[in-house]
Amino acid sequence: MNEFFADFPWWWAIWIGVAVFSGAGKKMSHVKKRHRRKNERRRVEARAEAEQRRQAKAWEAQRLSDIEALMADHDRVNARWLEYELDVAKLIDHPMMSDVREPLTVDFLRAKRVADALRPGSAAEITTDARLLEYRDAVRAFELAFEIAEREARRIKDQHFSGPERQRLMTARRLLTLAVDEAATGAERQLAYLRARKELDGLLALPEEAIAALEQRIAPQLAPRAQWPEPLR
Repeated sequence: MNEFFADFPWWWAIWIGVAVFSGAGKKMSHVKKRHRRKNERRRVEARAEAEQRRQAKAWEAQRLSDIEALMADHDRVNARWLEYELDVAKLIDHPMMSDVREPLTVDFLRAKRVADALRPGSAAEITTDARLLEYRDAVRAFELAFEIAEREARRIKDQHFSGPERQRLMTARRLLTLAVDEAATGAERQLAYLRARKELDGLLALPEEAIAALEQRIAPQLAPRAQWPEPLR
């Protein structure tokens, strides 16, 4: 037996062992590399997902900001329109803004109705690009129609009225100035208001909001409605 081991070609066994261990080492190295690549791929995917979430969040924030800015534009045009609806004196100066016989006035009132109908309660209510585009187009159409109508109203002023009618408008304008003059007596202010209403009767269709706003300014000077002379409206 000793002679067998003595004569055994151990160098083959050594080479075989080296080969086995070398193969195992390579396999282990391959496993480690594959594990590293897998981990790196996961990190890359995680970073990509995080970036996508960041971009989606930024896009959503920008979208909401755009909608809020659009709603603010809408509100600004409505506020400009309300200046006419709530100010009788301004309507006297630019009567076309309340004259529904004028095509440009009809155009902007129609555009206003469309924009108002599409206005969301909050920016978050608009969830699709199509809905946003529809609302944006409506607001821009309202802006443009109002600009055109207001520019024309300022240009023509009271030119559509006859000479006597323009004189009545001027008289009503002076009377309204007196009606809101706090330096005048209560009796003077009330009489001026009632006379102004009479001058405007049949000339301008005053919005109820404008009448209410005017009466609110001079309310302490007005007698109860039951005591007003007829006709007033």
